[in-house]
Amino acid sequence: MKKIAVCLCILSLMAFAQPRKMRVVFFGDSITEAGVKPGGYIMRIDSISKLQTNVAYELTGAGIGGNKVYDLFLRMDADVLARLPDMVVVYVGVNDVWHKNSFGTGTDADKFEKFYQAIIDRLKEKKIKIILCTPAVIGEKTDFSNPQDGDLNAYSNIIRSLAVKNKLPLADLRKAFLDYNLVNNKANSDRGSLTTDRVHLNNKGNQLVADVIWNVMQQY
Repeated sequence: MKKIAVCLCILSLMAFAQPRKMRVVFFGDSITEAGVKPGGYIMRIDSISKLQTNVAYELTGAGIGGNKVYDLFLRMDADVLARLPDMVVVYVGVNDVWHKNSFGTGTDADKFEKFYQAIIDRLKEKKIKIILCTPAVIGEKTDFSNPQDGDLNAYSNIIRSLAVKNKLPLADLRKAFLDYNLVNNKANSDRGSLTTDRVHLNNKGNQLVADVIWNVMQQY
C-alpha cells in the first residue's frame, strides 16, 4: 500500500509539474479556416513546433470564410477571448480589398485601420501576445498588374504601420509571397505558384505561410 501511495504521489507531482501548453489562436478568414485542414498552414506550424522546440503548443483556428476586419472585431469575444489564448495571430485583409470589386462590400482604408486597432486594443487589455500578418496576394503576377495590387499594398502598409505603432511583431506575408514569386513565377501567372485560385493557398503557399509565421512566433 505504501508503494502504491508513493507512486500515486509521484505521478500527481509529475502531472502538476508539467507546464501548460501555450495557447495560440489563429484569427482570420477562409485562408485560416482552411489552415486547420490536413496540409493547412496551422497544421504545418503544429508539426514544425513538435520538431523544433521544447515548448508545447495548443493551436486553434478561428477562421471564417468571407470575414473582414469588422467581422473579426464583432466575434472576437466568443471566438478568441473565450479560449483564453496566450497568443493571437491576426491574419485578415484579403476580403476587405477583394470584396470591394467583387461584391461591393469591402472595407474603406480608414475603417480598416480603426477596426484593426480596436482588435489590437482588446487583445492588449487581456495581456495577450499579438502577431500581425499582412494579406499575401490577390493574384500572383509579379509585374503589379493584378487588379487589386494597389489596394493590397496600401492595406498591407496600414498593417505594417500598426505593427510599428503598437510595437508588435509582423509576419509580412505580402513581402514573402512577392519575393517568392519574383524568383519562382517566371511565367508571371496569376495563380499556381503559391495559390490555387489567386488567393487560397496550395501546398507551397501553406508551407510558406507556416514558415514565416513560425519564425515570427519564435521571436516572442
